[in-house]
Amino acid sequence: MSMRLGFFGTGYAGLVTSVGLAEVGHTVTAIDKDPDIVARLSDGTPTIHEPGLPELLIANLEAGRLRFTTQAEDAVSMSDIIFLCVGTPSRADGRADLSQVEEVARTIAPLLDDYKLIVEKSTVPARTAYWIDWTIRRLAGSECEFDVASNPEFLREGSAVRDFLQPDRIIIGADTERARSLLLDLYEPSFHCPIVMTSVTTAELIKHVANTFLASKISFINMVSDLCEELGVDVATVAKGIGLDPRIGSHFLHAGLGFGGSCLPKDLSALMKVAEDHGVDVSLLKEVERINTTRVDRLLAKVERALWVMRNKVIAVLGVAFKADTDDVRGAPSLAVVPRLHRAGAVLRVYDPAAVRNLERLYPPDDRLTYMESALEAVRDAHALVILTDWDEVRSLMRTPIIVDGRNLFEPAEMQATGFEYYSLGRGEATFRTERQRVRI
Repeated sequence: MSMRLGFFGTGYAGLVTSVGLAEVGHTVTAIDKDPDIVARLSDGTPTIHEPGLPELLIANLEAGRLRFTTQAEDAVSMSDIIFLCVGTPSRADGRADLSQVEEVARTIAPLLDDYKLIVEKSTVPARTAYWIDWTIRRLAGSECEFDVASNPEFLREGSAVRDFLQPDRIIIGADTERARSLLLDLYEPSFHCPIVMTSVTTAELIKHVANTFLASKISFINMVSDLCEELGVDVATVAKGIGLDPRIGSHFLHAGLGFGGSCLPKDLSALMKVAEDHGVDVSLLKEVERINTTRVDRLLAKVERALWVMRNKVIAVLGVAFKADTDDVRGAPSLAVVPRLHRAGAVLRVYDPAAVRNLERLYPPDDRLTYMESALEAVRDAHALVILTDWDEVRSLMRTPIIVDGRNLFEPAEMQATGFEYYSLGRGEATFRTERQRVRI
């Protein structure tokens, strides 16, 4: 059964979900306040870099199942279900900034004319639905019929389209039978995966807990990585050995520069604040955060160790997105690594297949910072190569004498055989002889 859906917000969650639901046959109206964004999307040009998205966007625009507008009343009047997909960035105190969520609630309230199901898709702290309900009822009046539900997204940047169309689970948080039935009717015909029915507050908490657990797993293996360096063993082998245990699993056991992006750091911080507000000890999560923060320090120490003096040394920086297959630099290690190398006097040549322009807006080029059009241009005659993002393209470049690998892309033994001075994280079994000394990494 085709449904009419409205979306507030066209960021990662909003754009991928709206395109995905149009792809399975629903009629979607998506709202964004920025007329330039609406114009680009209406022309079939995605505002984010995501594999598979351009083709689906164009196909559903041409099929008439998807449209973009700046007019909020269009999404409300023409929709049975309204999704809130606006940003919830961290405030200075670590709590989630819910100002955009409140703005949408205030926008929706005077436009309600018959029953609507309002669904949180944004990642929000537990009990946010209560405040959405309270805001709308205060402005629209108690006679208006609506429900507020939670349907968190579990999309990974770089594979978001596939994650949406082939989900491993769908979480539906609803407190009324009417809301539950509508969301089941939306998902059951098209998606064949476990559907978990919960209360609204439970669904809100599930998303934050899921991301916080993943962040904890990453920090755990990075702590193990530091121990591996001291013991002279390879963290990749340790990770493989424990990851084969089905109780542990191999995902998120890749040691390196830690987690970044717009989700894990923000959601970890937000969950800590909710827990602290309710008197729950969060010392474990504070250590997860601390370990992640120190990964950049460890990488930069290896760069300094390799080059001794960094002033006027040419360093190729490959990858500035927080992960491969995205142009997102939010929370990326490059935001810390690039300015610190620059302040140390290094001459930087920076390359990323998708995210260069986003970093360039934050750190404009100068006589010691150049953004390159290709990886080969970046590494030519460089003193060292620093890898910050695990793009497949980077794996084919091995022509510089010193490689500081923040993503453990290469096998240490292969680097030794090829003649490189190779520094990675937690790969303690490999040793390499240089003219200065025998270096254990």
